[in-house]
Amino acid sequence: MDLLCNESNSIANVQKSTLDKNLIDDNRVLERLLKVEDHYTPRCDYFKIVQKDIQPYMRKLVVSWMFEVCEEQRCEDDVFPLSVNLLDRYLSLVSIQKTQLQLLGTTCMFLASKLKETIPLTAEKLVIYTDNSVTLEELLDWEIIVLNSLRWDIAAVVPNDFIEYLFSRMELLPCTETETIRKHANSYISLGCIDFRFSIFNSPSMIAAAAICAACQGLSYQLGSSFPTKSEVIHRLTEITGVDEDCLVECQQRMEDVLRTSLLQETTKLNEYDNNNDTSKLINEQQYSLTPTDILAVSF
Repeated sequence: MDLLCNESNSIANVQKSTLDKNLIDDNRVLERLLKVEDHYTPRCDYFKIVQKDIQPYMRKLVVSWMFEVCEEQRCEDDVFPLSVNLLDRYLSLVSIQKTQLQLLGTTCMFLASKLKETIPLTAEKLVIYTDNSVTLEELLDWEIIVLNSLRWDIAAVVPNDFIEYLFSRMELLPCTETETIRKHANSYISLGCIDFRFSIFNSPSMIAAAAICAACQGLSYQLGSSFPTKSEVIHRLTEITGVDEDCLVECQQRMEDVLRTSLLQETTKLNEYDNNNDTSKLINEQQYSLTPTDILAVSF
């Protein structure tokens, strides 16, 4: 019995690799990331050029559901951005029907989890999250379809890949709460993934830099006067990444706008439920990840 308990604990506490400081401090690695990042950015506004049946609100609905699944399963921070990258790249190449969009999103999460997780999400579990609107056979078939369409090149560069490299070069004080900034920056990156304009019109390095700027701006009261000012943070990040300063500021402002809109929507939803004395229903709904099994039935 003791052996079984120990085995259970070892499964729960998954061993994860630590960051290699030699790699983080090596400028050649950062230069390589900056060089290849454009290769993994969708080349066009595929809603206008490639997709005939898919609309932006449909993508937002499915990507939001993907985010909920990754959050509920406590996936690594880069699983969700990578899965969205795979989805956008596939949509920029192949026209699909709206009934296939959730199947594509599920497949992309399956692939990203395999690549990034120590214990990846299983196909059976993902099928359950779709409320069985996707079959196991369809998921496994589409895994090969997506891999072939992307030429098996799924180890994409995503914004999260730049976070540690930027932190190590910003010359922050040792007492700086970098872990708090990192968590907020990852949240901004996730918000950016939900809005397709970030994925298509901004490079991963710019999204990462903008997320750090937005996180620092939001935590300025907590970081204190010893922390670099907003203009200093922007200047340091533009020097490190080589992105245009005006574009970086614009990207940061767009992130903050998306956050405000998201918070406003949540506040409005809470008020509506409160006015209807239906708070228990809201809490119950938030305990389960919603599945967009019938996109046509959703009113926007």
